[in-house]
Amino acid sequence: MKLLVFHIGADRYGLRLRDVVRVLPLVELKQLPRAPDSVAGLMDLHGASVPVIDLCRASGLPSGEDHFDTRIIITDYVTPEGAHHQLGLRAERVLGVQEVHDEQLTASGVLAAPFLGQVASDANGMLQVVELSQLLPADLRALLFQTVDSAL
Repeated sequence: MKLLVFHIGADRYGLRLRDVVRVLPLVELKQLPRAPDSVAGLMDLHGASVPVIDLCRASGLPSGEDHFDTRIIITDYVTPEGAHHQLGLRAERVLGVQEVHDEQLTASGVLAAPFLGQVASDANGMLQVVELSQLLPADLRALLFQTVDSAL
């Protein structure tokens, strides 16, 4: 499988390329008062509001510094009910695309965060897969993706 590889803190992670819609330079985000810490803000994407999650903060780390290669990854997030939403992920130091073969992947053996999946090792160290479908807990999904009925 092909992964878009980036850093969360000092460690490398990958997101399946099939989940990536586009990768954008870091833009100024509209802050959301009283939003959970992992929500970096809202971005305007061609007139549509797209929530952005800070992957460092979602992982329990402080927000990373802005680097030349800090990006917002626009993903096709599919809820457990099957609804599709655009979701932005603020990722530090996006490195590019890497091919990882299924036989390279093993279970991490640690369940520290439900969205952290299998790991692979290569010459650059360990690379862990981010499971997009497990990234948002139910309460955060409800907050970010309100339907017209639930917003009334």
